[in-house]
Amino acid sequence: MHQHDAATEELTEAIVRYAVARVRLDPPLDHAASAAELLAHTGNTVTEDGLGGLEALRLFREVLAPATISVDHPKFLSFVPAAPTEASILFDLVVGASSIYAGSWMEGAGAVFAENQALRWLADLAGLPDSAGGVFVSGGTNGNLSALIAARHQWRQKSMGSNDRARGLIITSGGAHSSIASAARAMDADVLVVATHDPARLDGASLEVCVNTMSYHDRSRVFAIVATSGTTNAGIIDDLEGAGRVANEMGAWFHVDGAYGAAALCSPTQRPKFAGIERCDSFIVDPHKWLFAPFDCCALIYRDPAVARAAHTQHAGYLDVLHDDAAADVEWNPSDYAHHLSRRARGLPFWFSLATHGTRRYAEAIDLTMQLAAKVAGLIREASHVELLLEPELSIVLFRRHGWGPADYQVWSSRELMSGHAFVVPTVWLGETVLRLCFVNPLTTINEVSDILDSLL
Repeated sequence: MHQHDAATEELTEAIVRYAVARVRLDPPLDHAASAAELLAHTGNTVTEDGLGGLEALRLFREVLAPATISVDHPKFLSFVPAAPTEASILFDLVVGASSIYAGSWMEGAGAVFAENQALRWLADLAGLPDSAGGVFVSGGTNGNLSALIAARHQWRQKSMGSNDRARGLIITSGGAHSSIASAARAMDADVLVVATHDPARLDGASLEVCVNTMSYHDRSRVFAIVATSGTTNAGIIDDLEGAGRVANEMGAWFHVDGAYGAAALCSPTQRPKFAGIERCDSFIVDPHKWLFAPFDCCALIYRDPAVARAAHTQHAGYLDVLHDDAAADVEWNPSDYAHHLSRRARGLPFWFSLATHGTRRYAEAIDLTMQLAAKVAGLIREASHVELLLEPELSIVLFRRHGWGPADYQVWSSRELMSGHAFVVPTVWLGETVLRLCFVNPLTTINEVSDILDSLL
């Protein structure tokens, strides 16, 4: 099973051919199938004697892959799609083949060094100091949880023990990602949603009113204020300057969830929209969303990584060698900066693509998708059967189809997917079922989107 023999050589060639073809060819949209349908075509794939590699590959190619939607399809416009570069996809094969453990400098120094260069670029975009640093984790949910764990740790340390058993409090907005509430549940903390003038945007004035009207006890429980730089549903950027100022004044940790939107920091034309992010104590951005990397890859960056290291470092006899005092200043163990220990070098495909193409190409790709969103908004404004709900701030466009209710949207969405035309699902905006288009793929064209809008007639 671990020897490279003739059968393994044949399988190697077959897998590489399949992978290269998948990169070269236009991705199929495809759609899900029921478990019963899949079982009927595959049978039990895990058997005592095995199917053989070529047969397992055939089942994946002919049955399982077609039941899996391709998130890099140009007309995958739901949720937050992905558009990994060919360089990043190909290097993901290298990462898998290289058997890299990237949890410690001792075992993965070269990989961690490269990941840290990519993280440094992101930290510089946000205006953080040279001392800033972090780690690549699996996704935004893990990144937000890990940042908030560090925030609570610092809050408790500052209290000299008086908050060790206190239930902490996170302040955020109604537009915050669901992972903030999930993190609070995991940490047994409370969440306070700020009442704002604009229900979709956290602003400094509303946050200040909220804080000033809190009881002394509740104010003492606040360990983090979370703002969003590009909400998942509408692409709205919170008032980062105002939120950061309030957080700094009250001594709370300021975290910015930029899983989707903070990618636009790399475009000089978009950077002014993120004014105030430089105040943050931590922020996240997912390269597997709008920075053209494959899943799964979230960059988590801290202003002061030492705080995160104190909160997250795991201690055990067999791990002591990784934390030798003499090496503490020169080694960077990624396992010390998030809620994890074992990790793959998930930042390497992103690093390789950056190193291959250069950061200017990334800015150009972001601008292309931003321009597409603006053009689509223009098409919607000109059409009589649809209505634009708000001007896109980033690359998400929300609109309604006149006269439709939830059932109409769902029937249309299912028909579009099953026909292979497009993947667009409805969302809810201010209590109303509407349509949402999210553009992150520079290969999506205005003609393709125009066809989608025409299908709503």
